[in-house]
Order: sequence, then structure tokens, then C-alpha cells
Amino acid sequence: MNTARILGIMILVVGAVLLAIGFDSSDAPADQIANAFTGRYTDRTMWYIITGVVAIIGGGLLAFLGHRARA
Repeated sequence: MNTARILGIMILVVGAVLLAIGFDSSDAPADQIANAFTGRYTDRTMWYIITGVVAIIGGGLLAFLGHRARA
């Protein structure tokens, strides 16, 4: 296994953890109140979700396509 694939898998796992934290924190009372009044979640929750999605996409691309970039 090459370094790019290992790094991609690690980033993908971190992204999945961040996404899970974001979804879990969206059930918090503060986020529920913010969502009730403003129609959106707190900035911290949104950053967890956005960063998680970006890390999952980037890590997946690096894990599955990273070895082709060296060829």
C-alpha cells in the first residue's frame, strides 16, 4: 500500500468522524433552538458537517486515485 492511499484512508476516516460529530451536535438543545429561530444550525455544527464532507470527498479521491497520479 502506498503512502497516498494510506493518507487518503486516514483523511476519509477523520472526515467520517467529523461528519458524525456534526450530525450528533445538531441534536443538541442549543442547535435545536438556533434552528427553530433562524432556520439553520450554529456555525460550529455547520463547520463540522462541511469539513467532514470535504474530507470524505478528498480522502476518497486520494485513496482511490492517488496512486494513479504518480504514474
